[in-house]
Amino acid sequence: MKTNLTVNGQQVQIDVEPRVTLLDALRDELGLKGTHAGCEHGVCGACTVEIDGEAVRSCLILGVQCDGTEVTTIEGVAPAPGEMDIIQDSFCATHGLQCGYCTPGMILAAKTLLAKNRDPSDEEIREAISGNICRCTGYGQIVEAVRLAARRLRESNAAAVEAGQ
Repeated sequence: MKTNLTVNGQQVQIDVEPRVTLLDALRDELGLKGTHAGCEHGVCGACTVEIDGEAVRSCLILGVQCDGTEVTTIEGVAPAPGEMDIIQDSFCATHGLQCGYCTPGMILAAKTLLAKNRDPSDEEIREAISGNICRCTGYGQIVEAVRLAARRLRESNAAAVEAGQ
């Protein structure tokens, strides 16, 4: 079936069978390998992407169900090739990643949270990432990364307002 999506800001049309998950369509049809296949049962969160601004497990939704939606994968988070988004940089600065397998999903879960709440409590951060499993960090550094990203985003917005932007 022909399916029209906006993926990372670019309109694309893919031809997928009705049984193909969004995860497989992103990886196999569009070559976006940053979205990881983990459990493929919606438990681990490694496949988290944003659909119309909401964090969604791409292994649980069919590609054809996403017709007409806007999908953001980890490849679409950075402002430009070779650069890192504030959230990505915060994960690096706080060692909020180790093996990196869960990191794309964690970053997209954090991105969704911070788009709605620029000053989340640690409890709100833990709730936002609760659907994503990390086997390496123990979550403390991930919470720290999201907290740092929130502060940096607030400060960058304040600087932009002061500059008249």
